[in-house]
Amino acid sequence: MTDTKLKILDAAEELFGENGYSATSLRHIISKAQVNLAAIHYHFGSKQDLLDQVIMRKAGPINEHRLKLLDQFETEAAPEHASIEKIIEAFLAPIIHVERSPEFLKLMGRVHAEGLGHEITQRNFQPVFNRFSAALQGSLPGMSAKELAWKLHFALGAMAFTLIARPAMDPEAALESPSAITMRLVAFVSGGLRAPVILQNRN
Repeated sequence: MTDTKLKILDAAEELFGENGYSATSLRHIISKAQVNLAAIHYHFGSKQDLLDQVIMRKAGPINEHRLKLLDQFETEAAPEHASIEKIIEAFLAPIIHVERSPEFLKLMGRVHAEGLGHEITQRNFQPVFNRFSAALQGSLPGMSAKELAWKLHFALGAMAFTLIARPAMDPEAALESPSAITMRLVAFVSGGLRAPVILQNRN
């Protein structure tokens, strides 16, 4: 990877994470990276392509780790399905443990908070997301696809907010280890996935 391309990726990751994708212009990025606009078009083509490459240079290894953990947990549970907790742990732990890259954690939180998660998933994460959805359907056989889709939507929201910030009401919460945060979030999401939903018609 060229030095220019690396500087652009680093600058974009930091600015997208701090200010959000929509609020960050290409001119902000070239100013931060100290390159010209032609360099971005040469290496990436568009702002969307730049975002995809920023995400995937870190998300690629994270997704490989997620799938490896899921395979491990499913093998350990065979012939039964892996537990909901283990499936959620396989998805959440690899990204929450990326402590050496706080800019990337902020970026992924911002992407979901800005409502870009769906299109980002379709372009870059769909095979991984399909794999985890299938695993959860196996462990939640009575749940409809529609209900699971809503619950996963809520779960991703909880994950996104966790990546962006820590609880403001307790300063000590910011000091918790990635493992402790993962355990808390796994318990919260797993409880939500299991919780029954009673919909009432209101006229």
